[in-house]
Amino acid sequence: MVKEVGSNVHRFKTGDHVGVGTYVNSCRECSYCKDGLEVHCEKGRVSTFNRIDVDGTVTKGGYSSFILVHERYCYRIPDNYPLASAAPLLCAGITVYAPMMRHKMNQPGKSLGVIGLGGLGHMAVKFGKAFGLHVTVLST
Repeated sequence: MVKEVGSNVHRFKTGDHVGVGTYVNSCRECSYCKDGLEVHCEKGRVSTFNRIDVDGTVTKGGYSSFILVHERYCYRIPDNYPLASAAPLLCAGITVYAPMMRHKMNQPGKSLGVIGLGGLGHMAVKFGKAFGLHVTVLST
């Protein structure tokens, strides 16, 4: 939940439920950041955990009592959505969703093979079914 917002924050207000992905900051100026590919930031993105942010603090992710995040890297979670259900979408969910979108695997009728039904595989199956794909899971 947002505890406080800076004067330049426009997308969120105190009390909003938000989720944070795998990074909290980047330069936001290089060609990668401008193209929405902050993961490749030329100056180095600041990961959610075990990295040094621009103010010199060390990010501690889920071990933090609070976390400072640029609004660009926060995602609104509806007030009535269970927060425990949102968490997997921000980790395993985006890990499979991003490449599925990049490779146009959101078109009904296509086939998707998923190797293993762990955390990532489970999310891939859920997205695949939601996109109308023919999903096959391969496992031992």
